[in-house]
Amino acid sequence: MFEGFYKVRFQLGAAVGRSVMYAGDGRMLGGNSAFAHIGTYEKGDDEVGIEIKTVRHNPDPNYRAMAGTDDATLLAKGRPDGDLYRLEGGLKELPGVMFQAVMTPIEQEAVPIAGGVGEAGIVNGLYSIHVRMLDGVEGGLTGVMLLNDGRILGGDASFYYLGTYTSEKGRWKGQILNQEHTPSKGENPVFGGHDVGIGFSGTCDEQGALLEATALAGKRSLRMTAVLKLMRLL
Repeated sequence: MFEGFYKVRFQLGAAVGRSVMYAGDGRMLGGNSAFAHIGTYEKGDDEVGIEIKTVRHNPDPNYRAMAGTDDATLLAKGRPDGDLYRLEGGLKELPGVMFQAVMTPIEQEAVPIAGGVGEAGIVNGLYSIHVRMLDGVEGGLTGVMLLNDGRILGGDASFYYLGTYTSEKGRWKGQILNQEHTPSKGENPVFGGHDVGIGFSGTCDEQGALLEATALAGKRSLRMTAVLKLMRLL
């Protein structure tokens, strides 16, 4: 069964990247620290065909586009290998360059949702998220977050997020568990090596949301703010 939440390791020629991806109802939504991945899939008897477009959400030039262009389109076929899916294909913009990927399922524990989404609550969709640390702590995170009727799935090249929220009348609040899917302690000393619990609250409208949060990373309590921008409606 192809539907689910995955961590993804992909390779284009000699370049390697990582992301998270959700597949469901014929749609694929995910991304990493610099790009959102937005696409569709069709299932056949023994394989799945996908088409995914990349959209940059982080302007930092240190995050380079593997295809040499921010806007690229992937066409690939996938087959199951046990619990994994292996994909092969290519980018329209780079004919002749092989693309390969391995999609590994991320286990999702059932977390009860208290309250759900009411009138004027946050919109279901795929968002970019840019996190900034407070109180003089250096660092932050950028990634993507999928919000759907009170549930949170998201992540970036090293972390994945699972959580729940409630929202109505332009406000929202919730909780997130941030965990590594690829070791990152050297690259992100704030969150690397820890399972990080985050409680948050903030405001929202039809275009995005703001939040203030407190995170528990090991023995440290950290305050942060984040900006979410809607990239694709569900």
